[in-house]
Amino acid sequence: MAVKKKRAPRPKKARGRRPGQPAVRFGTDGWRGVIARDFNRENALLVARAIARYLVDFEDVRRGVVVAYDTRFLADRFARLVSEVLTSVGIPVQLGNAPTPTPALSYAVRQRQAAAGVMLTASHNRPEWLGIKLKASYGGSASARAVEEVESYLKDVAQLPRVQPDPKKIEVVDLKPAYLKRLAELVEMSRLARAKLRPALDPMHGAGVGYLKQLFAAHGVQALEIRGTPDPLFGGSQPEPTERNLGPLREALEREQCDLGLATDGDADRLAALDEQGSYVSPHMIFSLLFRHLVERRGMKGGVAKTFSVSKMVDRLAENYSLPLHETPIGFKYIAELMLEHDLLLGGEESGGIGIRPHLPERDGLLNSLLLTKIVATEGKPLSECVAEMQRDYGPLHYQRLDLHLSPDHKQRALDRFAEDGAGKLGEWTIVGREDLDGVKLYLLNAGWVLVRPSGTEPVLRIYAEAPSEEVVNNVIAAVEKLVRNS
Repeated sequence: MAVKKKRAPRPKKARGRRPGQPAVRFGTDGWRGVIARDFNRENALLVARAIARYLVDFEDVRRGVVVAYDTRFLADRFARLVSEVLTSVGIPVQLGNAPTPTPALSYAVRQRQAAAGVMLTASHNRPEWLGIKLKASYGGSASARAVEEVESYLKDVAQLPRVQPDPKKIEVVDLKPAYLKRLAELVEMSRLARAKLRPALDPMHGAGVGYLKQLFAAHGVQALEIRGTPDPLFGGSQPEPTERNLGPLREALEREQCDLGLATDGDADRLAALDEQGSYVSPHMIFSLLFRHLVERRGMKGGVAKTFSVSKMVDRLAENYSLPLHETPIGFKYIAELMLEHDLLLGGEESGGIGIRPHLPERDGLLNSLLLTKIVATEGKPLSECVAEMQRDYGPLHYQRLDLHLSPDHKQRALDRFAEDGAGKLGEWTIVGREDLDGVKLYLLNAGWVLVRPSGTEPVLRIYAEAPSEEVVNNVIAAVEKLVRNS
């Protein structure tokens, strides 16, 4: 049975900046900036006041707001600053007492029935970045409409006199125990202990430090944790769980002969993995493995949502299970909206963020780490064999992404070139289809597809491609890079 793909609305183009409007713009997941240059006290106050104004106008603020932060430089102080701004308009705040994963904050918002959550994090960005994410009362990313409303207040709140905070309205709380308890319930941790697996964990010095290790230990699983101390410099690396950043995890896995490796990003809402041989398991494969496990092993049903850059393997699974498939622009906020509107089983994006019902309409790298371990335990076979089986049944498909740092003018020229409808060839390949939900995606005869789009969180142009073989996908990426650089 063919599955009809349903499309979410494409993102609206950013409005031009009005005279006097501050240089603050929300991307696909909140506002981010370089500390001291963009993310400074003045701009952070501005964003916090805009959020406070939005909440007063649109939410029942008597329910309070939960605020948390990751391990970045000054993140705890800015979390306190945001909390003070919220109390200045009468909003009670529950402030996390330690670095906290974004999904733990989101769970706390829903569990405590708060009006909203605010997370101080720049997720996977380099150490010099910091950001602010707004979470809605349902425990997920604020809607695109909510973000637009917050942005609309930026100019107005800059003109208002500042009101004194009320420290009595700030309650410092520990968000960790309730969240770990919830994860244990969702995964049925007792079964993992019987499998006698030893996972290697890499929280990359981020907010996930100690979370999985503590939960595994509490249920008799002796996991190995590396880069397990909070560090605002992330050990000199970028806290992004991509293959190039997993060298330390691979070394530890091979040295200690662990059964699989699990890495989460700076705020622990995204996941990457290594199999028992140290081979990289892409987020697309993780998404597919989770999808198959939930349907075939746990008997769960419901639609699936994916962003525009995710592998076609998810499409093939949805078609096989006769489940509805939704495709959205890049940004998990679009997935979250669909999870609230439809009976979705799971939704995910190319960067490793995956949300699963009945937990939250939110990415959760820690929950998905546990579920991936559960898959290995349930199947009774190494992760490499699970991957090979998936490629055999729904592939072969090979994926690649390249990030290019270009000037704004160069980036726009490249986008304009790919937006032209007249081209019938890309290098040696015939173009047989074109989509522009978010960026420009070209379908190539016998060579899969390639997508070119600007990042919504970083000053880069991204090239994504998927093809039936590694050789072809690498050749397609190289051809597109050449065209971009010559634009």
